[in-house]
Amino acid sequence: MNWDDLRFFLAVAGAGSLSGAGQQLGVNTTTVLRRVASLEDDLGARLFERERTGYRLTAAGEKLVEALEPVDRRLSALPRDFAAAGEGNEGTVCLAASDILAAYIIAPELAGFHAAHPGLELELVTDPRVGGSGGAPRIGNPLKDVDVALRVARPTQGDMLMRKVGDMAYGLYASPGYLAERGQPEQMADLASHDIIGFPRSEVPLGPVWWVSRAEKNSRVVFRSSSVAARAEAARRGLGLAALPCLVADQDPALVRVFGPELLGALELWLMARNDLAQLAHVRAVMEFLVDAVKRHRSRLEGRAHEITELPPKPLKSR
Repeated sequence: MNWDDLRFFLAVAGAGSLSGAGQQLGVNTTTVLRRVASLEDDLGARLFERERTGYRLTAAGEKLVEALEPVDRRLSALPRDFAAAGEGNEGTVCLAASDILAAYIIAPELAGFHAAHPGLELELVTDPRVGGSGGAPRIGNPLKDVDVALRVARPTQGDMLMRKVGDMAYGLYASPGYLAERGQPEQMADLASHDIIGFPRSEVPLGPVWWVSRAEKNSRVVFRSSSVAARAEAARRGLGLAALPCLVADQDPALVRVFGPELLGALELWLMARNDLAQLAHVRAVMEFLVDAVKRHRSRLEGRAHEITELPPKPLKSR
């Protein structure tokens, strides 16, 4: 058996396609297919079923993933583990979050964090597979390539520390011009005469996504997007009513709140870190920073009509 074939197998299992695995590994799909076929020949077992939507693991493939995941997790973590050894509060921490959380919660707090931890470099990636509201990846460790994540919706698996740190409330918004022309809904039944800017049909039906799916039954959907920025811009342009995070839309003068989180609900915010890395001082510093940042922006996150006046946060002290 060529042990390198196992790497190709895990890439296909994680991506669900040959093209996705090829992009991850930097090779073409023919190479990926050849390496997977070689592994199947060596094992004498079929590892994937090819379907219209991609490659699905067979029972034998599921068994192999279960055996390989702990090894893959440890190998992928080795570079970060060695880099972190003996660094105290210095080093690099890779953090994953959604675009919205990165721009509205994390970035505004970075100056104070840097002042308190000048030797700590924070690398922020906006990876929807880790920071988004979908289910945690079925294959592989959700934190394989990052150290800490601030995730929308609770993850379902993985060897990691998890802590709920807040809620991101949603409301229904439209432009003043749209409401002047079409009227302002007073209750859900009024949406029958309105246009809806919806979520993709594949979106996990949590909170506001579920509420919008109900509203769509008696309304006309004119546009769907998983992008908050795209839905917000479409609403500003008068395309229809859009479900948006209150954190974003309440401070936008081009949008008017029609319904609030008391109807649409919220998505949970979860902090995740690998259990072993969570014991390191510089990783703990980033986790504490995220918890404090969410607390400072809680009123905006929860969509409250009034802001709580707070003193500027004191810089965090290095330990």
